[in-house]
Amino acid sequence: MVLAIRHIVLRRGANKLLVRVRALLRRNEFYLIPLALLVGLMAGAIVTLMSEVAQIAHVLIYGIPVDVRLSAHDHINPWAALSAPTVGGLALGIMEWSRRRLKISSAVDPIEANALRGGHLSLRDSVVVSSQTLISNGCGASVGLEAGYTQIGSGVASLLGQFLNLRRTDLRLIVGCGAAAAIAAAFGAPITGAFYAYELIVGVYSVASAAPILAASLSGALAAQWFGGSPYLLEVPRVGTVSVEQYLALIVLALIAGGVGILVMRSSVLFERMFTQSWLPLWIRPAIGGICVGALAIVTPQVLAAGHGAMVLDMHHEMAAGLIATIIVLKLAACMISLASGFRGGLFFASLFVGSLLGKLFAALVILASPKLGIDPLVGMLTGMATLGVAIVGGPLTMSFLVLELTRSVDVTAVVLAGCIVTSICVRFSFGHSFSTWRLHLRGETIRSANDVGWLRNLSVERMMRSDVAKAPSTSTIAACRREFPLSSLQAIVVVNDADEYCGLVLLPELYSVELDTIADDIQVVELARYFDDVLLPEMNVKTAMAVFDKAEADLLAVVESADSRKVIGYLPESLARRRYLEEIDRATGGVLGAV
Repeated sequence: MVLAIRHIVLRRGANKLLVRVRALLRRNEFYLIPLALLVGLMAGAIVTLMSEVAQIAHVLIYGIPVDVRLSAHDHINPWAALSAPTVGGLALGIMEWSRRRLKISSAVDPIEANALRGGHLSLRDSVVVSSQTLISNGCGASVGLEAGYTQIGSGVASLLGQFLNLRRTDLRLIVGCGAAAAIAAAFGAPITGAFYAYELIVGVYSVASAAPILAASLSGALAAQWFGGSPYLLEVPRVGTVSVEQYLALIVLALIAGGVGILVMRSSVLFERMFTQSWLPLWIRPAIGGICVGALAIVTPQVLAAGHGAMVLDMHHEMAAGLIATIIVLKLAACMISLASGFRGGLFFASLFVGSLLGKLFAALVILASPKLGIDPLVGMLTGMATLGVAIVGGPLTMSFLVLELTRSVDVTAVVLAGCIVTSICVRFSFGHSFSTWRLHLRGETIRSANDVGWLRNLSVERMMRSDVAKAPSTSTIAACRREFPLSSLQAIVVVNDADEYCGLVLLPELYSVELDTIADDIQVVELARYFDDVLLPEMNVKTAMAVFDKAEADLLAVVESADSRKVIGYLPESLARRRYLEEIDRATGGVLGAV
């Protein structure tokens, strides 16, 4: 009895404490910083654990030394190269087949969660995605672990935020903190992690979000350092200054990187079509992709996994231009095959690796064409790395700060930043998507960033419309309608036929026009009806509704039941729709400047 009473007292005390914590978090943004530090610590520990598990898998499967990365090995056993990705792909194929058979919805990534769902992520789905990413990378598929890092980091953050009942803007911010900490832990670069969250996860830099995201990034980077070191840490030799002539040449490299990035994203559709043929069973597709990747790995092991070891190796060695071009083609093909066939993972580090080779190849060709120009191959590699990263992943500031944290050189970072901006503009106007949003676009989504547009979809015509519809039969005369509907009572009346179907709108000022006084008893009200073809549907969002208003040049429109039914269920004034639209925009962007 005493123990039961003590348990009840402790539970009530815990509930009261939780209520106080929730109140503090909702009242003052400062208290998000300790939560962000906790998220960063957890993300840093998870990143370290995942990287160690993947490295152990590479050692056990491929028989490589513990201190050597898979992609940096000179050669690998051909049977291991063919069998490991095939078996891993078969496991993933069975998992995907089971998911569809059980009708389990596909997992949501952090960008989609923040853009459409207000930061709501399922921890279960995040664990599954991260496990699949670990299997994919661990068996040698040409994908990086960074997608799994950000997924589980954001998933843990979202779970904490939902448990603490954070507001929508704060939940989105904490999800950004989880992703920032994961990237910072992976690269040992806290500023890079912070801007990754600003540009790709939260979608905007704001004063209110600066402190929590930076706190999470620092916490994640320090945690990874304490627990064993950042898995994607790069040690770059000291680089020299960059001349004006080299600036111009590197801008050309940025344009080339933009073109390569667009080509990669466009070609991803072709690779997916190859693996989504109706005659090819779902469960076998990743295994076939694994065989293809294994065959490419026999040519060069640099196509395996993310490519971190290969990038470090190639950065410090002289390479023939033909060999560089071969590795670029094979690595891109391996990445596209891996993702199209069903392996899980990201292209973040793969794009950095291929971009560095592209920069090295460009520098070699420039030296052959104009020895006096003499672009430093290392500067070319850093510029190519960052610009191709911008083309495929996005985030020009993210990539620029990554170079700054790697080199500590302002001169090199300046030219890289210029190149990243050129690439970003090129891709934005020529293509309009990063790889993440392009894959969402192929699934039917229309988002192009993580900016919060979920509220826009939720603000539907059905939520805004008024249902007190004034209806008049199409056979009624103007005089009869005047007697039934006084001028000051409403804005318009809906004209319907005998089947109660919509026949148009009549504005009351037009109904009471003095020009109709002498013929009001003879003219049917349907003669004044307007906007017969311009109607709203209840499922339309406010943005679509505003487009209909603009096209019809109307101040008020009727809402019909569906596209196939002309039954009127309400009406919506443009002024009301515009006011609600502006209110929601103000609410969604209210955190940009913080409390004022």
